[in-house]
Amino acid sequence: MKSTPVTSALTSASYAELVREMIVRLGENPDREGLSRTPARVEKAMQFLVKGYKDDPEALLRKALFTVSYDEMVIVKDIEMFSLCEHHLLPFFGKVHVAYIPNGKVIGLSKIPRLIEMFSRRLQIQERLTTQIAEAIQNTIEPQGVGVVIEARHLCMMMRGVEKQHSSAVTSSMLGCFRKEEETRTEFLSLIRQRTNTL
Repeated sequence: MKSTPVTSALTSASYAELVREMIVRLGENPDREGLSRTPARVEKAMQFLVKGYKDDPEALLRKALFTVSYDEMVIVKDIEMFSLCEHHLLPFFGKVHVAYIPNGKVIGLSKIPRLIEMFSRRLQIQERLTTQIAEAIQNTIEPQGVGVVIEARHLCMMMRGVEKQHSSAVTSSMLGCFRKEEETRTEFLSLIRQRTNTL
């Protein structure tokens, strides 16, 4: 089935003009004091919230690769994450836990939260976000294995639809030894469940 072409009016309209039109269609007055600058604000906010499309995850990780003879599990857990659900353009947010077992190379620890932000600053679904993080690490540094778990709450479930305020979604991606070896997977899941003491 052919997709319907975008009309020239929409193509030539600025993002702010489209937001203004949406405000009108919602039955509001876009010229009143509280809304007059909203289209520009929304445009600026959306540019920030989807800035991850411009970034290269493999280039990010390759900037901080170090040769180390360390072959035990590396875990970075409780990394805060915010993203936009691609189905309703509403936020989902939560925590990401990442582990990998090096195979001669380790990543600078700060690059893992940056990688998560890069993928979460796109229109997303939680399942894809989980696999993208895991696959980027696996493909770039080729460790023995990678495990990623995301726990998130979705405003599209909390504010609309079923309106369940306390539900959360948990997704995981296990690659390499995390998928093949139950002991490795169990160790990872056990460690991320432990409460973190304040340093």
